[in-house]
Amino acid sequence: MRYNQTGTELKLKDIPRVKTLTREEFIKNYFKPQKPVVIERLVEDWPAYSKWNLEYMREVAGDKEVPLYDDRPVDHKDGFNEPHAQMKMAAYIDLLKKEPTRYRIFLWNILKEIPELQKDFSYPDLGLRLMKSLPMMFFGGTDSYTFMHYDIDLANIFHFHFEGKKECILFPQTENKYLYKIPHALITHESINFSDPDFKKWPALKNVGGYKTHLDHGEVLYIPEGFWHHMKYITPGFSMSLRAVAHSPKNLGKAFYNILVMRNFDNLMRKLRGQKWIDWKNERAIQNTNKKLKMLS
Repeated sequence: MRYNQTGTELKLKDIPRVKTLTREEFIKNYFKPQKPVVIERLVEDWPAYSKWNLEYMREVAGDKEVPLYDDRPVDHKDGFNEPHAQMKMAAYIDLLKKEPTRYRIFLWNILKEIPELQKDFSYPDLGLRLMKSLPMMFFGGTDSYTFMHYDIDLANIFHFHFEGKKECILFPQTENKYLYKIPHALITHESINFSDPDFKKWPALKNVGGYKTHLDHGEVLYIPEGFWHHMKYITPGFSMSLRAVAHSPKNLGKAFYNILVMRNFDNLMRKLRGQKWIDWKNERAIQNTNKKLKMLS
């Protein structure tokens, strides 16, 4: 566990690890109680386990234009999940290997772009119906990271990692009151460094409870529905996520609200108020969290 500059630490439990497990064990021990788990040897029989690395991706997708994202603050001009740049996959992989870069590939649909990659993996039978049209890939370079966020549909996620090492920090929705959540959004305040947080600036984080792990090649992280997640690439690598719809009626309701109401309302307010809307949300996140912190103290 990493210590921050004040000499204290986030309250993060190590995510449990298993070599493999049956669907009955997964449903009983992790899905029903909504607890994360790392499965270390689930995909060793996949062709992807031995084939998938950055060089292989260059071979099969080198000529594809890929969307790139970095860690710049949200701007009112940015559309929902709108990329910050584009690049040929071959050039991007060269960049990953040459030097640290903030550019990441985010939500790249491999079935749509490179259908042949589907032959390299299968859909594990762990008791959940996985959405076969939405296998998404994520790439990143050394020290690149995603903002702490949760997915708009609050899905159950299986995150398969390939090549390199990735740090993963998770929080359940019950910890929202400590996380400086941005209103009408799916992220926390962007100024927070969850790998090394400043507790003087973000005092509520002293109370937050979550989970942490590192993923290596071939390991799978189960992220329960609606969990916040922060992903940081320790070394260049990539991952694929498979997802199953939220089963909790409460989470299903939130998912429909996020997709049909929240996203459209936020886009409208960006057009009407511009950067003032973004600034107001950032300020409100701090005010709301500090207010709840005072009530709890």
